[in-house]
Formats: sequence, structure tokens, C-alpha cells
Amino acid sequence: MDESAKVFLQRLVRRIPSQMLKTTLEKWGRLTEEELQAIDFTQPKRTLTEKLWAICVENEWTLKRITELEMIYIIDNSNQGMWYAYQLIDPEDDACCVELTQFKEQFKSHLRELVRHVSVKMKKHSDEAVWIRIAWGDSFSQPNHLKPTYAVHYLQTPYIFVTSLTSKQKPLLSQALVLSTRYQAIKDANLSGRKLSAIRDLLMRQYQQVFPTKYPSPLKEKNQTVSHPHIEKEQDGNAANRLQMACEAFGDGKLPQLQSAVYKLETNFRDQTNKTMTEREEPFRCVVKFASTNLLESLRDCASAGFASTPVTPLLSSISLKGKNYFVITDNGPGANSQPRRPQN
Repeated sequence: MDESAKVFLQRLVRRIPSQMLKTTLEKWGRLTEEELQAIDFTQPKRTLTEKLWAICVENEWTLKRITELEMIYIIDNSNQGMWYAYQLIDPEDDACCVELTQFKEQFKSHLRELVRHVSVKMKKHSDEAVWIRIAWGDSFSQPNHLKPTYAVHYLQTPYIFVTSLTSKQKPLLSQALVLSTRYQAIKDANLSGRKLSAIRDLLMRQYQQVFPTKYPSPLKEKNQTVSHPHIEKEQDGNAANRLQMACEAFGDGKLPQLQSAVYKLETNFRDQTNKTMTEREEPFRCVVKFASTNLLESLRDCASAGFASTPVTPLLSSISLKGKNYFVITDNGPGANSQPRRPQN
């Protein structure tokens, strides 16, 4: 192996936390029991890297073999980096029949027709997700394994989740995905986050949803201070209605840990006391961002507690109902319109 493989291994070992290194190597399955026992995981990472490198050289493993170790770590620690969701649209008649082997072969074939030098590795996870690792090159340079793109696709669904994709690489990946999945096109789902599991669960509706009901059940609150029966009944009813509407808007139980929502405003400025701004031909632009460790739970709690008005405004309830967290608000019509964003590195 060349020096680039050693640099890749060094960076990978530095990236994996010390307490996870042994478990990750065991899942890799390339080391024998004797080789694992010969590694002292209490040593500095520089020493560990030299030991692992010696084993790789002895076994004549290629760089692609070492990238398997990175895939195992990324799959087990997917809630890192920034993930962007995309949706395949206009399926062909046989789109639902594409199976794993067929998808693998066609995706690699189509991508290699578009890019002369590219390295593709795929792995199916236990939750049926197909993980794709792409190291990009071009007509003149070999694939750069230090800056790979990761894509996650659930077969028989139209959803793709991607991280570390540049604007130059996006059309290449999009075309390969469209051709290998039997769809006509792919679009930005306007949903992103640092937790892959959160945006996946939100987009694929993998959380407890609540549907409208005409007769919500009364909510019995603890530590009641009101003793009059009529006032008590009215307050119970109001609390129950707020909770019902909050859960209808955002869901019930444990919700996906979405961490932000962005609203981009592009409308005419309306204020008769400020003619300078009102008479401008250019639209008024601003950006509002909501952020929390769990935005959906925070919004639900605010609505159910009465800190936010109910029924919940469509600008907020659209996060769950539409499975998006990026909106563009214009004067073209009611509600929140969405537009694609440029991918980021």
C-alpha cells in the first residue's frame, strides 16, 4: 500500500474515540483474535496506528479494505455532520421492484460512466438502509478518500439522505440515483439536520402522530388550585384542547430530535408610516431561525402550556405535516413556499 493509505488510517484512528476503537475493530471483522489481543488499546493512538498499519501491510490489505472500517464507524455514529434529505419523484412502473443487487450494480455502472475516477462502496444496514460511500475523483485525479460523500437510501421508498456533497458533485449523484432507482427526477426535500435519525423519522413519519378528534378527552392536571367546579371544568377543557391541538400539529410521545427550522421571508414591506421601505420595488428579505435541542417537543410544549396560540399556525405545523424545516414565505399565495438550497460541503 502507498502512503495515502497510511494517512487515511491515521486520520481515521484519530477520529474514532478511544473507548470505541476496540468495538469498531471487532465489527470490522478483519482482525483475527490473536491480532486483536496483541493490540494494547491503552497505548497512545500514534502507537495503535503503527500497530494497525503493520497488520494491514502484513495482510496486503488495500485502501478500499480500510474504508470498510470507516463505514462501520459512520453507520454507528450517523448523527454527525449535516445531512440533507432528497426525494425521488415520478417513479416508473417497475420502480417498486428494484432490489439490492440490481441497485448496487446499476448505481456503480451509471456513476462510473459519469466520473472517470470514482470509488463506490455499499453496505446494507440492519434497518434495511443502503449506505453508499463515494470517494470522488475526476478525469485527471484519483478518488479522494479523505473527503467522501455518504448517501443513505431506503429501497422501495423515494427518500435519499446525503452528507458532504458539493454543488459540483450533486448532479452526478442525482443522475446515478435516478437511473438506478427507476425514477424520473429527484428534488430537494428542504429538510436538513445534524441528526440523520431525526430527519429520517420526520420525513418517513416514523413517530407517533395524532389525528384530529371532535371530542378530546379531558386532561386532569396535578396541583389544582381552583376549587370552584365550573371553573375547574372549563380549565380542564381548555388544557385538554390545547394539548390535543399541539399533538395534532407536532405529534405525541417521543418526537424526532430536529434541532432547527429556518423561515426565509421575501415579501413586500407593509407599513404606511414608512414610505421609504413600502415603496421599494425589491422585496423585503429576512431570515428567522428557531433552534432547540428538540424543536418539535419545545413547540409542542409551548402550545400545550398556552405560551403559543392554538390552533398552531401553519408556519410551525408545516414542519411535521410537510416534513420540512426550510421554508420560503412570499407574496405569491398563502402558506409557506419552499425552494431548493445549494448543497454545502
